[in-house]
Amino acid sequence: MLTDKEFLVDAVITWVDGSDQMHKQKMAGYIKNKSLLNSKAIGMRYDQVNEIEFSVKSILKYAKFVRNIYIVTDNQIPEFLKDLEKAKKEYPTVFIVDHKTIFEGYQQHLPTFNSLSIESLLFKIPNLSEHFIYFNDDFFLLKNTVVTDFFVKGSPVIRGKWKLFHEDIWHKNIKYLFQKLLQYKNVRYSHSKGIQRAAKLLSFTKYIFPEHTPSSMRKGVLSKYFEENSTVLLENTKHRFRSPKQFVCHSLSNHLEIKQETFNLKKDNQLIYFQNYKKPFFWIKFKLEQMTKDENKLFLCMQSLNQCPEEKLRFIKSWLHKKYNSV
Repeated sequence: MLTDKEFLVDAVITWVDGSDQMHKQKMAGYIKNKSLLNSKAIGMRYDQVNEIEFSVKSILKYAKFVRNIYIVTDNQIPEFLKDLEKAKKEYPTVFIVDHKTIFEGYQQHLPTFNSLSIESLLFKIPNLSEHFIYFNDDFFLLKNTVVTDFFVKGSPVIRGKWKLFHEDIWHKNIKYLFQKLLQYKNVRYSHSKGIQRAAKLLSFTKYIFPEHTPSSMRKGVLSKYFEENSTVLLENTKHRFRSPKQFVCHSLSNHLEIKQETFNLKKDNQLIYFQNYKKPFFWIKFKLEQMTKDENKLFLCMQSLNQCPEEKLRFIKSWLHKKYNSV
């Protein structure tokens, strides 16, 4: 058996620049209500403020064991990598992977604007290591990490807690029955239900709910499952926009590992989570100043940073520059 220092680990980040006009035009061809293109809901899902630069730099600075970083995107390049000669010199282990590459055999589902569909095919990235860590572009590492923060003896570390399915919680079940009674049709995708749906696929009676931290995954585990369940993969990749019929692939990965008892459960998420930027400026400053003093916190998630007011955003980006541009 390989020791924790002997196997390769890659990082994968999914990213899109939703403010790009070509991307908006592409989306316009598939969205019925064109007014939604400039809505807050679309902005929260697709817009960005170049935070991916700091996500990448956080991995390079605080996860020295990572071999390659793959950025999966749709015919786009993050701003900090657009000078190709400079990028090749400064970021030799960072690679752009186009959707067309991982959707080979599923080209009929392109273009896609759906992270759930894209995530389902990450295991097809060429040259991807067996062990890889999946990041959203708003995830950052706060401190030095080691392989065993993500994999122990080759098995993934899963951060989360066991929870009951919504239908087994009386107040959520009443809400569901009420909606069914009224023939409620405006059912939107729910991230929590997408996580639960993955567990149900594998006949679990409860599920692990993960927080917004990087996901440790194994390529071979997903590849084997989808080889044996090709219809499941086909159904999960065909939706151009999020659908309530879809499952979350990193949840599927977690529950596959649990089912075959090749996992390490960690209830402590070791996470600092930002989402509400309406809080007073002093609170944001205080939280940023204090977070690095907590030696137990390894991960930072700044969700919907594009919704942050301009003055606060400038302060946060200045903090990110100072933290991740220093050696």
